[in-house]
Amino acid sequence: MSQPEIAPIIRTEHLSRVYHLAGEDIHALTDVSLAIYPGQMTAIVGRSGSGKTTLLNLIAGLDEPTNGVIWFEGQKLAELDGEARLQLRRERIGFVFQSFGLLPLLSAAENVGVPLRMRRLPRQEREARVAGALAWVGLTDRQRHRPYELSGGEQQRVALARALAARPHVILADEPTGQLDSQTGRKIIGLLRRLVAEQGITVVIVSHDPLVMEEADVVHELRDGRLIATRQKETSRS
Repeated sequence: MSQPEIAPIIRTEHLSRVYHLAGEDIHALTDVSLAIYPGQMTAIVGRSGSGKTTLLNLIAGLDEPTNGVIWFEGQKLAELDGEARLQLRRERIGFVFQSFGLLPLLSAAENVGVPLRMRRLPRQEREARVAGALAWVGLTDRQRHRPYELSGGEQQRVALARALAARPHVILADEPTGQLDSQTGRKIIGLLRRLVAEQGITVVIVSHDPLVMEEADVVHELRDGRLIATRQKETSRS
């Protein structure tokens, strides 16, 4: 007997985004239809200006498509109001940025705890989550250090811990190795790979880093705002 088809956690259908700048239409995305499945590492790749970050922002509900539909866990994003989208990002989506996005005056532990404070979690639960996330990325002994006291790789691990502490269903990473050397970048990709394998979190990475393409289960390639290819490892989804 064949197993039932696994439903995508994120799906876009005929997605387009046009920006109107100085009387000119800029087609950032054109007719992009793709599916992202749970428990996988998915890469969205392409040259600068290909529409990668635009697509990530649309998936996160940070921007509105000109045309097309986005589903997140079976729910149309267009049907969610601003408060519901904010709740979605706080509770079900974790973010990792190229520039790390850490608050410079806060310690590593305090940075990890910021999203949990925004959700008004009880102090005991918040502290347990922060400690667990920092331990998972191997930074327990650096938890009291501020960002300027940490290396770039350590700062990105703090950013990963911050995303992990929220216990998201999906982590969206925008060029997470962009400011790191290749060796450190490989370690960050390894941690993201472990998030999928050990935590069951779906990871979506926007990148042009060959290391990301090597490790991803699925690679969606964009060019000039259009999806031109999708490549999938034979060992991923059966």
